Amino acid sequence: MTSVTDVVVIGAGQSGLTAARTLQAHGIRPVVLEAGPEPAGSWPLYYDSLTLFSPARYSTMPGLDFPGDPGHYPHRDEVASYLRRYADSLGADIRTSTPVTAVEADGQAGFVVRAGAGQSFHAAGVVAATGSFGNPYLPDLPDQERFTGRLLHVAGYRRPHQHAGERVIVVGAGNSAVQVGYELAQVATVTLATRHPVTFHPQCRGGQDLHHWLVTSGFDLLPPEWLRHYLGGRWVVDTGKYRHALQTGQLDRRPMFTAFDADRVVWPDGTWEKVDTVVFATGYRPDLDYLNPLGALDGGGMPVHAGGISATHPGLVYLGLEFQRSFSSNTLRGVHRDAEHVITPLAAHVRNAPAAVGL
Repeated sequence: MTSVTDVVVIGAGQSGLTAARTLQAHGIRPVVLEAGPEPAGSWPLYYDSLTLFSPARYSTMPGLDFPGDPGHYPHRDEVASYLRRYADSLGADIRTSTPVTAVEADGQAGFVVRAGAGQSFHAAGVVAATGSFGNPYLPDLPDQERFTGRLLHVAGYRRPHQHAGERVIVVGAGNSAVQVGYELAQVATVTLATRHPVTFHPQCRGGQDLHHWLVTSGFDLLPPEWLRHYLGGRWVVDTGKYRHALQTGQLDRRPMFTAFDADRVVWPDGTWEKVDTVVFATGYRPDLDYLNPLGALDGGGMPVHAGGISATHPGLVYLGLEFQRSFSSNTLRGVHRDAEHVITPLAAHVRNAPAAVGL
């Protein structure tokens, strides 16, 4: 079955829904394709205890306030529910359980978007808004394939009691690693394995949440070219409980192990230790394999773009990439700015602006 539309938005999480809203504001009614069963992106798939580090007042998308106390920190399920309501408010053509398998050039300066069940869509424009949850990054360590314990990425982790009584190593020094390591330490013996010491940043400063300062100071808007000078490595937002857990030995931290061996890991000092589970909280990469047939990605699978606008194909734009244009690019509060940035030229492309000037 083949359909024709102006723009296909791939993904119905916060980025895809914001793209749909912005396109509608430009007079374009897109088709939104979502692989999952509901328009909530990857939020329902995160671990059970996940809560935002940003209060509700700083977790709102344009057109719909986040419900509840503006100062509370929303739980995973609250975010998923909010996105469902946001999708309903748009009145957009959102098609769930429709995974995109490939985007190809159609030979007429447009695209063919191929989806499951033999569906295809001809479109003048494509918004790639699939985020990164579907592409977790796993480092490749010596003898990893021989490890007989359990290996998983934090994307596949759900709840601590599945690991009660185990010896667990959590690899990583970011927010997810520390949050998951902390809750596992309530029921298991846990070590954080990191290449550098964990860096903490206070959740509150001067009586205000960190996100108050990110927004009011303009830090949210700083470009990635500058951020690398300020941020250095990862840092963990902390009320004090995570630092205290490390200081008191409730949660252990060691330099990253160097290899696996059967049911053990090898620490840098050469000692061996039996381990039940290793959880990699090592981040994600953009989930864009469906663009491989188009030739829009570099050799490492990363999009070739400038601020979310494809440098390889007119009519292709991206939303939801980490630090796409600023510190807040892939956040609930910030993605709308990137949406306006990429949708404005996309709308001109769809309306064939070059032809209007004789090109």
